[in-house]
Amino acid sequence: AYIAEAVPSVGGQVVLPDGFLKAVYKTVRDAGGVCICDDVQTGLGRLGSVMWGFELGGVIPDIVVLGKPLGNGHPLAAVVTTQAIADSFGQQVEFFSTFGGNTVSCAVGVAVLDSLEADGLVANARSTGATLKTGLQELKNRHALIGDVRGDGLFLGVELVNDRETLAPATRQAAYVTNRMRAHRVLIGTEGPHDNVLKIRPPMTFDATAADHLLSRLDSVLAENLAQPA
Repeated sequence: AYIAEAVPSVGGQVVLPDGFLKAVYKTVRDAGGVCICDDVQTGLGRLGSVMWGFELGGVIPDIVVLGKPLGNGHPLAAVVTTQAIADSFGQQVEFFSTFGGNTVSCAVGVAVLDSLEADGLVANARSTGATLKTGLQELKNRHALIGDVRGDGLFLGVELVNDRETLAPATRQAAYVTNRMRAHRVLIGTEGPHDNVLKIRPPMTFDATAADHLLSRLDSVLAENLAQPA
């Protein structure tokens, strides 16, 4: 089997090249394997333009795994698969889950799906995310520390580098930025092999006012950080 996030988050909010998943899925299936998409962080409309992250790659996985956001804080996960794979679960060994089908958890999941639709949260991710990404790109024009701004909707990454040509990771500065932002009561994390990519993944209710606040605070912190010793 082949499993990958639709947009690798831990890798640093990496947007896969056009055609990548299509080519990989074909290779895996030609060899008799199944294709699994981890849509925990990128599903449920967070990317704004699509409901599910794998849609960006133009593919349909054999299995999709969903988790944390599905319960909006309540412990809930799900596996979505084809009828053929589902039927195979009970053919050789019994398949069961101790908490599978919990009625309270199911009610929570349905409520989350209802809210996504009723409150227009996917459209909000698209519009607010576009505002936020434009603002981050403007910050890149003013701060040499920003090497790249990537992602879609409310799933964005800001790569901090010491040199835009060599892309030498600015790991120390990234840690400084996240701590200073926390002092401003704005929580962001870091991802990537060198922990130098600011991970911006706010709640789906994040609005334009909140985006402006984040951009303002980040602007001031980046300017402050440039003066810090190596």
